[in-house]
Amino acid sequence: MAREPGRPTRSEAVHDRIRADILGGRLRPGQRLKFPELSERYGVSTGAVREALLKLVAKNLVSSEAHHGFQVTDVTARGLADLTDARAEIESLALSRAISEGDLAWQAQVLAAHHTYEQTPRGDADQPSEDWLIAHADFHTALLAGCANPRLRDLAASLREEAELYRRWSRPTAADPHRWTDQANHKGHRELLDAVMARDGDRANSALRRLIGLTSGMALDTEPHT
Repeated sequence: MAREPGRPTRSEAVHDRIRADILGGRLRPGQRLKFPELSERYGVSTGAVREALLKLVAKNLVSSEAHHGFQVTDVTARGLADLTDARAEIESLALSRAISEGDLAWQAQVLAAHHTYEQTPRGDADQPSEDWLIAHADFHTALLAGCANPRLRDLAASLREEAELYRRWSRPTAADPHRWTDQANHKGHRELLDAVMARDGDRANSALRRLIGLTSGMALDTEPHT
């Protein structure tokens, strides 16, 4: 029987649930992901679980090693530094292309996505709400949607997805306890929006790099948040 148009497959549905559990901290960095346990947890076949995990490997939220199976991607200080550097380069390039190639409809999409992000409550400081995570991701997706190269957009999206995992397991350092705050977050995104609306590529990229760099000075904390 053909599935209804727009209705997610079982693997798509379990992909979304595993992703939410990873970003929500219910599945921890380095945790082994075993097919029987996940099949029981989500009420799907091992085949659907395998397909979902392979998609999450492509997004760097899950890692896979021969003879060791799947596990939630581990978070390390070196990994955070490399990820921050890669994001700054790739997203800046995609944003520059979006500003030069995007039309008025693209700018309207960015403006609407920012409004939704700004009006969505973050929730708990240590564990953002799913609505906030979606609104935040949608804004950054809208920013780069003006870039005509889909491979560049997909690469930027994959790096940004992995960054959400690091953000979940990071905390401000004692030396700079206010580096990552809601106020800094909203101010940075507003500056980025204003620069994009003005089609000021240099200012937009500076604002984007500052936002990406917010987590670079944070300490990793893999203890469960309560």
